[in-house]
Amino acid sequence: MKLLNLVSSILLIAFVLFSCSPVKEVQDNTLVRKLDSLMNNNADFSGVILVATGGTIRYHKAFGYQDYERKLPLDTANIFELASVTKQFTAMVIMMLKEAGKLDYDDSLSSYIPDLPYKGITIRNLLTHTSGLPDYQAIMDQYWDKSKIASNADNIEYLIKYHPAPIFRPGEKYNYSNTGYMLLATVAEKASGKDFIDLSRDWIFNPLQMSSTDIRTRDEKKSLNNFARGYIYVEDKHRYVAADSFPEFNYTIWLGNRKGPGRISSTSSDLLKWDRALYTNQLVNQATLQGAFAPMKLNSDSLSNYGFGWEIIPVSDNGKIVFHTGDNPGYKTAIMRYIDSDKTIIVLSNNASDKIGSIVSFIQKYLEVRI
Repeated sequence: MKLLNLVSSILLIAFVLFSCSPVKEVQDNTLVRKLDSLMNNNADFSGVILVATGGTIRYHKAFGYQDYERKLPLDTANIFELASVTKQFTAMVIMMLKEAGKLDYDDSLSSYIPDLPYKGITIRNLLTHTSGLPDYQAIMDQYWDKSKIASNADNIEYLIKYHPAPIFRPGEKYNYSNTGYMLLATVAEKASGKDFIDLSRDWIFNPLQMSSTDIRTRDEKKSLNNFARGYIYVEDKHRYVAADSFPEFNYTIWLGNRKGPGRISSTSSDLLKWDRALYTNQLVNQATLQGAFAPMKLNSDSLSNYGFGWEIIPVSDNGKIVFHTGDNPGYKTAIMRYIDSDKTIIVLSNNASDKIGSIVSFIQKYLEVRI
């Protein structure tokens, strides 16, 4: 018995040491040369690029400024708004609740939010953007007192009060819906009895040691000395201006307590930890996770290539590929995962660079000829 306990202790220590070990970094010199050359020709890009194969970092560099006013250079450890890349974390919380027996994907939304005037919608519809729900932000923009900060409860109250018409019947088609993911966070709270932010921290961020990742308030982000502020280029001023200084982007402030569709801020390194966890059973088992990477069958029996928080490239010679992008005032983000060949691309920009798509495509072409 003592020997068995000793062996168990050794195994436990080994597991902890392995799980806490730093991510390996071995530069791909050809990729470094090619990508550096590309970035030299795209000097207006501000952000971080990370490329990994098999969990080993092959390229990880920062470009541009964390703060344009002070000319403070970006670092690979800077924290960025993820925008809609947040949705895959919201979907994971739902999957974890499913495994815990707290809900089912085909549960009716009405079971959790009975007063909401939209019937026939399931949790699966919310996850896959097939609910037909109207845009909550449009209703809030029209009626909300913008001197106050709105929460999910406020958003739901206004959807009930003003009852904008649905766009289509549930399951009829795909239509990207921030409303759906806002409601998923509330469903998670109803099913678990816990705050969604606490769920995200306790179930995902902390177990994965994503120490720079959180759902933060505006003041919390301002207090961080490594937060990358978002910027937008203004032609007539010939310079970058802080995105939160534009009145038309104030919705990021007065919708500042929303949960589910956005609001996670993180680093490229933490996102790689997230990527690695998705190859394990640490959060959910692999059978459950495959549901996140499967297309949604619509009422017409045709398929929509959006799973649970992930867009799916349906046909590829390189195995299954999933990805997601994010777009907030001053920010553009992207994560792409070659699941079968274990290759990862992460690009985070804090000057809303329109070059992010071409950068990802360039890296894709390089990786795919080496798969």
